[in-house]
Amino acid sequence: MTASVLGIIGGSGVYDVAMDNARWERIDSPWGEASDEVRRGEIAGLPVVFLPRHGRGHVQSPGSINYRANIDVLKRAGVTDLYSLSAVGSLREEFAPGTFVLVDQFIDRTFAREKSFFGRGCVGHVSFAHPVSPGLQDIAQKALAAEGIAHARGGTYVAMEGPQFSTLAESHLYRSWGAAVIGMTNMPEAKLAREAEIPYCTIAMVTDYDSWMESHGSVDAGKVIAVMQANSGHAKRLVGRIAQEFPRLHPACVIGADRALDHAILTAPDHRDPALLARLDAVAGRVLRG
Repeated sequence: MTASVLGIIGGSGVYDVAMDNARWERIDSPWGEASDEVRRGEIAGLPVVFLPRHGRGHVQSPGSINYRANIDVLKRAGVTDLYSLSAVGSLREEFAPGTFVLVDQFIDRTFAREKSFFGRGCVGHVSFAHPVSPGLQDIAQKALAAEGIAHARGGTYVAMEGPQFSTLAESHLYRSWGAAVIGMTNMPEAKLAREAEIPYCTIAMVTDYDSWMESHGSVDAGKVIAVMQANSGHAKRLVGRIAQEFPRLHPACVIGADRALDHAILTAPDHRDPALLARLDAVAGRVLRG
């Protein structure tokens, strides 16, 4: 079995986590510049790789993030399992600000982002019916309970393009779909993690009630930041607890996320573009070299 390397993507308000022997490290990617360097270290003896999604100082907007480079550098860093810490708005009254939600489904409403490592010259289609790895959710749920953090398991995350918050009409529409939370960053991140064969789990940290709950007032950055600061402290404690409990040998993903490319590539070997194959060396090397 492969030794576990835990990956953490830090969303808004989470730009670092406490680790032993920590150091920032630049990893080059053929897909361009990642949001920042990765932070390598250990928590309770477990190798951990952290990447701030928006960069230190929050310099990347949701639409400017190079999601492909981010996932590629995490793969190159040896990450076997990935948690995404993400600030979100709530679309349900019971998910109050401060609640952490382990979402299990996504609706992708983004439209201006590169969403795949594959394309002309090497066509690939991965299964994505179940985008979140249940085993990672199990570990996170136990850690949330152990840390006494208000949480819920299950629900759909609507990924919007942003950077503006929702209109009132949009917020009511998403509620009518039965969605649980809304954010701007987990798509195409989750899709790319699946293409890279990295089991993925979103920990959605509620900061507000989006715009549908008019008694709560309109969403603005000031309100979000106030709750985000409290959530950040909980998130850092949670990462430490997850790392303590995480299996030291990478557990096989029950939905097969870690072997998503077994039957995904359709382009015949003699028709594959060598230039694209070179860029796919980390993401898809396991199957392309075979």
